[in-house]
Order: sequence, then structure tokens, then C-alpha cells
Amino acid sequence: MGCGPAPFSEIGKQTKDLLTKDYNFDQKFIFSVPSSSVMGLTATGVKRDHLFVGDLNAQYKSGNTIVDLKFDTFSKISTKVTVDGIFPTTKAALSFSIPDHKSGKLDVQYSHNHATINSSIGLNPNPRLELSTALGNKDIVLGGEIGFETHSASFTKCNAGIGIKRTDFIVSILLEDKGQTVRASYIHHVNQSSGTQVAAEMIHRFSSGLENSFAIGSSHAYDPYTTIKTRFVNDGKVAMLCQKEWRARSLVTVSAEYDPKAKVAPRLGLALAIKP
Repeated sequence: MGCGPAPFSEIGKQTKDLLTKDYNFDQKFIFSVPSSSVMGLTATGVKRDHLFVGDLNAQYKSGNTIVDLKFDTFSKISTKVTVDGIFPTTKAALSFSIPDHKSGKLDVQYSHNHATINSSIGLNPNPRLELSTALGNKDIVLGGEIGFETHSASFTKCNAGIGIKRTDFIVSILLEDKGQTVRASYIHHVNQSSGTQVAAEMIHRFSSGLENSFAIGSSHAYDPYTTIKTRFVNDGKVAMLCQKEWRARSLVTVSAEYDPKAKVAPRLGLALAIKP
């Protein structure tokens, strides 16, 4: 896999990750044993509003097949089986949850030199169908996605977008919510050696008049083991994150968010990820 353009879902993803990824305002703990060759385990726990929830993930690899199992606090078991290379440049994944017998889903991805197609169908009497296509190359991608609910014979999603990638920046424009929302994002690599990046995202919703929202953020590698991120949103909220690799592949992340409009103390979060 990987000979064609990135999937449609990747358009604007780097900007979104810089603005949102790793920000956490709860107490979170992750213990992971990477799957070196055959088996890997990851346990996640989050304490939120005096309630502890968590899950256990197990991953098994054998040749071109990957089996993922997830057990959560509410006794729900989720399974996903991914097979790469059933046909040339094709990957398929079958997923389902127990005890929800209507949760079955089949995903298929096909990659070509200038096209990547993702399709999904629910394995139940009234399945949901989803299809996305990305056309282009590593520098420019144009694509779209649709979702159709057979039970109500209605479209659940209809989005389109374009992404342009250069050495020092990435820009993307997405038309979402069946044409009711425009999302424009931009990320600039200020300094490749220090990992300094700045990003901005603006959203315009036609359905609510001239309502606009935006967010700007930055990411900087203070040293090879420390990353600092900042974020500012148009409603006044300011957030900051500091992530430290205190040992090989093990991270501690401290996040804080201040809302000047709220008469409460700033929100604080601590996440600890341990990989032996």
C-alpha cells in the first residue's frame, strides 16, 4: 500500500493534530507494550469527574493480518481484523462489537498511483454506506466523500475538499455538512531543524448567517525530548501543553486551558504514557 495519494480523511489532518492532539484536561494513564512482532498490549485509564473509565487493547500480527481487540469498562468488546494485500494495493478490514450484533462493518481501501478509494458498508439489514475518493499525488489532492443511510434513504454526509502540500507549508479547504460549512486550514513549517510550526483554522457556517470561528496554534521542540504547544480560539480560550519524553518512548504531558469568560479556575490535565 502507499503508492497513491493519501486518503480523503488526511486532508487538513496535520493542522487539526497540531491544534488538538495530546491536549487533555483529565487525568489519563497509558501503559503500552508495543507489538514488536506478534503481540502488543495497551491499557488506558481516564479519571473524569470522579469517574474512572478505561480500556484494554490487544493487537496480534501474523503476516499481512492484524487483529485488534478492545475491552472497555462497560464490558463491551470490539474486534477489528485487517488484511493487507488480498488483491494488489488493496486493504480490507472487518470490525464488530459484542454484544451489539448490528455493529458489523466492512471497510475496503484501494490505492492507485493517482487515486485512493475508501468504502465502508454496515453488515446489517439496513446498512450505512460510505465512500470517499482522493485523486492527485503527494503535492496536491482533490477528493470527496458521501454517506448514505439505506433505512431512511437519505444522505448522512456529503463533503469535498482540496489539499496542497509544499516543502514548508500545507493548505487545505473543505466543504462540509452538505455544503453548509467551509473549513480552511494552514500549517507552516517555520524551522525544520527545531520542529517549529504554526497553524491556523477558520470555519464559516452558512446556516447560521455570518458566523465564523477560528483557532491558531504553534508547536516547538524545546529540545529533542520536550515539545511545547500553544492554542488560541476566537472565543477567548487559551491553552498550552508541555510534553516531555522522560525515558525512551515514555511521555508525560501537562495541559492547561484558561477561559476568561468562565468564572472557574483554569482546567488542568495530566497524561502519563509508559512504554517499557
